[in-house]
Amino acid sequence: MKPDELAALATTLRPQLHRYCARLMGSVLDGEDVVQDTFAKAMATIGALDPATPLAPWLFRIAHNRAIDLLRQKEVRMAESHDDGARSGDAPSVDPEEAAMREQATAVAVSRFVELPVSQRSVVVLKDVLGQSLAEIANMLAISVDAVKGHLARGRAALRELRAVAPARPTPPPSVDVARYVALFNARDWDGLRAMLADDVELVQSAHPRHRGREEVGSFFSIYSRSAPVHLVPAWLEGREVIAVYEGDACGRPSYLMRVEMREGRIVFIRDYRYVRYVVTEAELAG
Repeated sequence: MKPDELAALATTLRPQLHRYCARLMGSVLDGEDVVQDTFAKAMATIGALDPATPLAPWLFRIAHNRAIDLLRQKEVRMAESHDDGARSGDAPSVDPEEAAMREQATAVAVSRFVELPVSQRSVVVLKDVLGQSLAEIANMLAISVDAVKGHLARGRAALRELRAVAPARPTPPPSVDVARYVALFNARDWDGLRAMLADDVELVQSAHPRHRGREEVGSFFSIYSRSAPVHLVPAWLEGREVIAVYEGDACGRPSYLMRVEMREGRIVFIRDYRYVRYVVTEAELAG
């Protein structure tokens, strides 16, 4: 398969990969980072891939391994910080119990999946969210079907307990920097926003090339200046400050998300999820 064929496939496969990675990471934002890393690695190695290799399982393995690496890094950082201080299964018909398990898996907030051990997390998402068969899961994770069944049973039981206890989290007000960014954007004050850009500012738009510097990133606002107006609202997601972007009335679920990072009143990083709108589908926004 050639890189252009992989790029074409990405359109249909990215949302599925994100559903898996988001739950594995316990974050829709981190999940998209893993998806982006997955396709970057796939593009770099596609030339050496055996043409007979099924592409979807290959991509899921890359995503799985990348997610596990990041989770291990996170565990190490936490430990150091502490020290310092579509198918239902193997049958074509849908079993009522299987359907109930799928409903449970999709009803639990993405962020709660991180409370499950990684092995249970992976199997539950692949089976109950993405509908893969037991044999497919065993092949992808390189474990036996009996092991898959064991992880699935324990993971489902753990999810039932998690669903019964929903943690209450207070929502802080928006920061001064984000509130200012939102106000200027809603006023379509593009010059005011460009004046806030740091010299080393970076812009990430998922599948698109990364932009760096005031001049390159300044063109980001030029694109929005030629587009139909959108309305930005400060929000919180997974303990991080984000911006909900509405293309119509500012009610209901937003069209997509945006993130902005500031340093001493200057914009140093913008992440625009306009081209990967599936990220907001399961986002538990507050604010």
